[in-house]
Amino acid sequence: MQYRTDIKSGNRLSALGFGCMRFPRGPGDMQKAESLIMEAVGRGINYFDTAYMYPGNEEALGTALAKNGVRDQVYIATKLPLVFCRGPEDFDKYFTRSLERLRTDRADYYLMHMLTSRGAWNKLCSWGIEDWIAKKKGSGQIIRLGFSFHGSRHEFLELLEAYDWDFCQIQYNYSDENFQAGTAGLIRAAARGLPVIVMEPLLGGKLAGSKSPGALPREAVEVFGRADPARSPAGWALRWVWDRQEVTCILSGMTSPGQIEENAALAERALPGSITAEEREVYARVLAIFNASYKIHCTGCNYCMPCPRGVNIPACFAAYNISFSIGWIAGMKQFVTSTTPMLETTGGPGLCVQCGQCERRCPQRLPIIKNLGQVRKRMEPFWYRWLMPLIRSILGKRRPPPPP
Repeated sequence: MQYRTDIKSGNRLSALGFGCMRFPRGPGDMQKAESLIMEAVGRGINYFDTAYMYPGNEEALGTALAKNGVRDQVYIATKLPLVFCRGPEDFDKYFTRSLERLRTDRADYYLMHMLTSRGAWNKLCSWGIEDWIAKKKGSGQIIRLGFSFHGSRHEFLELLEAYDWDFCQIQYNYSDENFQAGTAGLIRAAARGLPVIVMEPLLGGKLAGSKSPGALPREAVEVFGRADPARSPAGWALRWVWDRQEVTCILSGMTSPGQIEENAALAERALPGSITAEEREVYARVLAIFNASYKIHCTGCNYCMPCPRGVNIPACFAAYNISFSIGWIAGMKQFVTSTTPMLETTGGPGLCVQCGQCERRCPQRLPIIKNLGQVRKRMEPFWYRWLMPLIRSILGKRRPPPPP
């Protein structure tokens, strides 16, 4: 196993981490999860990422590690479910429950789960989150503090400046260089001395092959196959992320011993800076095929932001594109998590009042107003417009301001 150094703590983390969200679920699946965990440990994987919100996840991980006496051989990362928190009293409530489930006395890496904006962090600060973190660190219950990010690039860059983080976690793969934190965010985080944990290196499995609807097109799979018949599309995708020296650890949601074996073997050889010029041309051809189904050619540069009405324009377009390139369900998932109910203030296309400010700034000269109308038609059907205000009310989120 290749290990990379957490540049802030000196910890040596396996280049391949285990993303536990996709553990088997159901009767008898605790034993299957244990088998996967121990297979991973045996192959040198020492970073396990779970969360309070993943059903049965923390219990499965904690039970397996304790039962086999390997807790101190690995680093556990888990997360505070911000979407559930209603006030400062909830910090201890969820944190204590996580430790109980994990059967441990500490979180080696603790994340603010799905932190989307500086505004969301400011709200936590008004509840005393910084003092709470300091106490938990002082007691040794939290060792390293970070955040997992699902938002726009400018918000990520602002969050990096908002607190003295120990690490961060971002979505990153060869199709997401300009999406969410993107390459610019990765470089900025590393420049600030933060280890970067990468999630979704296979874009939820979509870059692993063409077996499911909306996944990597068969033509793209064939391009990879002609370049190297022995390497799978998943191998190409993981290697692309590992090629960045700024990446500390890649999380993979492995669901079989075979996947663990294949990914661990890849992790031994995928060193930073090892991709050749010829291989980069292969990635470029595949990406061109993958992007051909994109309907709005937004680069995510954020020149159109901030919108005076609060519309999250790049996130709206990204979700819309994903709904065509990968599938409507995947696009809706991205739309929901990055533009509306999970944010402190909704950022959906329905807020647009057609002021035109965004179009005047766009270097791509996109018809943004027209495109937002297309996004709303596809991503905000009648049932969504009825359901989302109810969900936001339940989650305690603010209503959008009325039009001027």
